[in-house]
Amino acid sequence: MTVATKIEDYAIIGDTQTAALISREGSLDWLCLPRFDSPACFAAMLGTPDHGRWLITPHENPTSIRRQYRGDTLVLETQYVTPTGTAMVLDFMPPRDRDINVVRIVAGVKGTVRMKMELTLRFDYGSIVPWVSHQRRFLKAVAGPDSVYLETELELRGVGFSTVADFTVTEGQEIPLTLTWRASHDPAPKPLITERALSETERWWKKWSQQCTYQGPWREPVIRSLITLKALTYAPTGGMVAAPTTSLPELLGGIRNWDYRYCWIRDATFTLYSLLTAGYRSEAKAWREWLLRAVAGKPSDLQIMYGIGGERRLTELELSWLPGYERSVPVRIGNAASQQFQLDVYGEMMDTLHQARELGLAANEDSWRVQHAIMEFLESAWDRPDEGIWEVRGPRRHFTHSKVMAWVAVDRAVKAIERCRLDGPLDRWRALRETIHEQVCREGYDASRETFVQYYGGTSLDGSLLMIPLVGFLPALDPRVQGTLRAIERELTVDGLVMRYLPSGQLDGLPGDEGMFLPCSFWLVDNLLLSGREEEARRLYERLIGLSNDVGLLSEEYDVKHARLVGNFPQAFSHVCLIDSAFGFSRRESPAERRQRS
Repeated sequence: MTVATKIEDYAIIGDTQTAALISREGSLDWLCLPRFDSPACFAAMLGTPDHGRWLITPHENPTSIRRQYRGDTLVLETQYVTPTGTAMVLDFMPPRDRDINVVRIVAGVKGTVRMKMELTLRFDYGSIVPWVSHQRRFLKAVAGPDSVYLETELELRGVGFSTVADFTVTEGQEIPLTLTWRASHDPAPKPLITERALSETERWWKKWSQQCTYQGPWREPVIRSLITLKALTYAPTGGMVAAPTTSLPELLGGIRNWDYRYCWIRDATFTLYSLLTAGYRSEAKAWREWLLRAVAGKPSDLQIMYGIGGERRLTELELSWLPGYERSVPVRIGNAASQQFQLDVYGEMMDTLHQARELGLAANEDSWRVQHAIMEFLESAWDRPDEGIWEVRGPRRHFTHSKVMAWVAVDRAVKAIERCRLDGPLDRWRALRETIHEQVCREGYDASRETFVQYYGGTSLDGSLLMIPLVGFLPALDPRVQGTLRAIERELTVDGLVMRYLPSGQLDGLPGDEGMFLPCSFWLVDNLLLSGREEEARRLYERLIGLSNDVGLLSEEYDVKHARLVGNFPQAFSHVCLIDSAFGFSRRESPAERRQRS
């Protein structure tokens, strides 16, 4: 049985429309073409090499492997030291003009290194073996709507249903290979000048990175997180996927495997705020415009997530032919949670547009119309039970965090009227804000335990309760907030990291545990900072940064028992929270304080 590559052993390259994951050993094991949410043509990450991969690696096992991104870019550089010499592989995807290219350049650094190349293309998530032919300078693979061309000077041969090559690279020599996707009815692509493509790609990323305004002690992880967010942005629309992968498990061997190649509304507040704070106004504006287009329609039809183009139909399917990452099944595409009712997304939507307005992003004429319509819906819907922030697949409940975010929606609407002289029923919404606040403090707080609880009438804790001071619902030093913080530290942390909640079939309808949720752990950093516990906050923040892999990437969760990253990778939400907390330290205040000043 093939041993799966650890999630943290992958690096990402991309062209801001899709992304590829490449292992330390030089195997490109995941790539969807032409978009993030398209079917994968390399799916070995969720199966075996027979489900599609592109391997370029030394014949002999290297004595050491070192990799890094070239400066503040998304150009990946992997160096292999062998007994006979040293070789380097450069991997990148040029920002897309028309063609979709993956470029891999093998360069000799020292001595002589025998290399091997294996290309196994499988369309539709590893299920379709394409028809392969040679056309002049190209190898062409085609099946249905897809065609992929490999341009190389290497001598290729077929072995089984793969294309392989054996070659040698010497010091100073460069051997480029270019993979290009095109619709199967289109003509072959023009040759790519790889040297020019490399220099233009490096220049493009460096120019983008230079916009960053952060100058604090954690500049390197902040820049890498911003580059990762840019890599997860679908340039034509401005939408950002939560991650470029599907079905990487929250528990190794478990069933908590979801498709994250979509845009979550709740990520909007955090993402837009991070981009604006770091100096990326055009990206923030594009994200806001995607948001307004995606949610257009009746507020009652608002979804928690959409496709990268604003698509609403995200039908969930299981791919039975894929054995899953480390036998974690089922492998899913689509996401049934898109049809859930989650009250908190209305608060996150309102907060997103509020923050954009307060931070100086030029007003969009549709923004207030959308917000007004949301408020009219919330006036009658805020008291309904829902599935909550964690998209539980059990019964609906009155989740405390959901009610807090309903309060956020009303609070931001009231502030918009008060500060920007927008039109709306101010007195009525002020009264509603007070009603929700009073209910949460009465029904969502357990005085006997001195803590807020996960849902009304329950006793369980929830990592989302750490958001209470971060959105300004109560001050961080309020005794009820401090009691909740102590309870979460006592009951929801393992080795200093925070769980979302204690999993149980009764709550979410799913068996098994999961890893520590990294965004919740960053929220703990912010709470500690707000509470005046700066040194503890700093230690935890540096611990979280230390969980990044060797090229600075984080997944959604961390498995303390196995000391491994788990969940989809890289995860936008984790990197957004890393950025927010860094700015909090830099200004000696947390994102919460800045929001409360807004």
